[in-house]
Amino acid sequence: MIKFILIVNKLGQTRLAQYYTTGLSINQRVALENEITRRCLSRKDKECSFLEFRDLKVIYRRYASLFFLVGVDEEENELGILEFIHCLVETLDRYFENVCELDLMFNIDKAYMILDEMALNGNIIETNKKTVIAPLHIIDQVSKKLK
Repeated sequence: MIKFILIVNKLGQTRLAQYYTTGLSINQRVALENEITRRCLSRKDKECSFLEFRDLKVIYRRYASLFFLVGVDEEENELGILEFIHCLVETLDRYFENVCELDLMFNIDKAYMILDEMALNGNIIETNKKTVIAPLHIIDQVSKKLK
């Protein structure tokens, strides 16, 4: 089960954070994000993308200036999560046309919608890019008509 999904930049600033567990206060989440981000960003490019942290496995991948970090249970498949991260990035790329940090900052609601269409309650529910993006295209069409 996925415990959290983080998207951070090269400086360690969190651009998107989605938690699928309860029981962590905001201060605990900030401390967790800081520690995990610091560990992942300090690793060398030739090191693997898996990290043991407390009772979690953290799987991460870097795309341009963004790091995608996913915290999962011990029994979760690391390669499956790497594929999910890649699918998430491809979906964001398809919608934003080569996603970058600014796209996430100025369209955070749409980024969360994409993530919510792909994962629910810590489980991956959809990986078809067209299906994930379809509700956003409908919203975009309606908002154009309202203008």
